[in-house]
Amino acid sequence: MNPTKAYYEKLADTTIKNLEMRQIEAHYCPTSQDAVNLALSMVNSDSTVAFGGSMTLSESGLMKALSERGDITLLDRSKAKSPEEVTQIYHDALSADYFFMSSNAISVSGELVNIDGTGNRLAALVYGPSHVIILAGMNKVVPTVQAALMRVKNTASPINAARLNRKTPCTISGICSDCQSPDCICAQTVITRRSNQAGRIKVILIGEELGY
Repeated sequence: MNPTKAYYEKLADTTIKNLEMRQIEAHYCPTSQDAVNLALSMVNSDSTVAFGGSMTLSESGLMKALSERGDITLLDRSKAKSPEEVTQIYHDALSADYFFMSSNAISVSGELVNIDGTGNRLAALVYGPSHVIILAGMNKVVPTVQAALMRVKNTASPINAARLNRKTPCTISGICSDCQSPDCICAQTVITRRSNQAGRIKVILIGEELGY
């Protein structure tokens, strides 16, 4: 077996055990296609499905697969015709049957670490949708919560800020300066250390590098 794949499997096994101790359902899939197939199997017909902004969902092929399912109602803000419609979709997403997202980082000890600008993604993670399904490449898995915070601030956020054409110090230096820039996308930090409702949060780890 490819050494990287073997490493991912061992790391995923340890991480999954720790996630499940925190009442977070967890799975490992070696490929994006496997992960998409698993995720789709979790979604019942006649369900309402929403999602948070995520390169992982796009890169894995999940967004395309969801858009092709004719048996669900997909709340897609990219099709909104006005800012008011976008806001309404954000609110409607909180009562969706399923909410899809990625995580900016996941500690081996089983905590999910995320930073958001608007906060709609993290609001849904914390409370609302009946099921939250997280897809994350193994590049998001790090040893500790502290390492996760460092990853989010100094890898995920600068790249996302650049992708969104934000004028922030990190897009210039590549390093977080804990800024108060008007374009800052780091308004909310959430560390999920446990799901009080067993199995509500589901994590699918993927043996590939996906997203930021």
